[in-house]
Amino acid sequence: MTQPSPDLLDTVATIAEQAGRAIMEVYGTDFAVEAKADESPITAADRRANAVIHAGLEALPAGRPILSEEARAVPWEVRRHWKEYWLVDPLDGTKEFIQRNGQFTVNISLVRGGRPLLGVVHVPATGVTYGGIVGKCAWRRRPGETAEPIRVRPLGSGPVRVVGSRSHRGPDLDGYLERLGAYEMVPMGSSLKFCVVAEGEADVYPRLGPTSEWDTAAAEAVLVAAGGQVVSSSGQPLAYNKGPDLLNPWFIASADPARDWTAYLP
Repeated sequence: MTQPSPDLLDTVATIAEQAGRAIMEVYGTDFAVEAKADESPITAADRRANAVIHAGLEALPAGRPILSEEARAVPWEVRRHWKEYWLVDPLDGTKEFIQRNGQFTVNISLVRGGRPLLGVVHVPATGVTYGGIVGKCAWRRRPGETAEPIRVRPLGSGPVRVVGSRSHRGPDLDGYLERLGAYEMVPMGSSLKFCVVAEGEADVYPRLGPTSEWDTAAAEAVLVAAGGQVVSSSGQPLAYNKGPDLLNPWFIASADPARDWTAYLP
């Protein structure tokens, strides 16, 4: 199968940006917060963005199936036959959205053979969009500007620049950072953490806690396209659509592969 085209990436970016505008229409209102079955929060913004994305992707000619956080009831017996599909998180960082700190994203990825091949991460609050096709290109586009290439940075001689979650911290991460040595912490929400590494503003994002496949796929594609890598705690690439369970293992997203970032794990 051929690689996705830059035109497809642009189309998906446009869909993500349309979803971002739907999110921002809710952002400035006194919106209600409900709880899903797993007790995670959901708002009208999640639902509106999901509807926009589904309509946009379903209009594309290839007719690929869609797996979304907000419409995820697709049985494994159906999904196991998928060779290629769209993996979507319409609003990644709902907690950040509720807190109105701007650090939430729209994530759309094309997954093929269990690996993210194309990814778009859009930041509705700033209008910035990141896009990537693994093996082909990675870019960042600011509002009103043309897309500019992005690339991870080599590890320097100073403190390691670590990007971490605003909402999730625990003793495992604290221990990792202790073993890492001199570091600077950059708190960040949602899949933006991957993008900060991809654009050369951080060195590593260790995630020693639960995530789901739709949380990571799009941003992983951007980071890998920019020269970075994402590996599980065992050092293996993350696998997608691997079974009934859609949870990821612990992972480390990093820029410079010259350092073994798994060496500091407990």
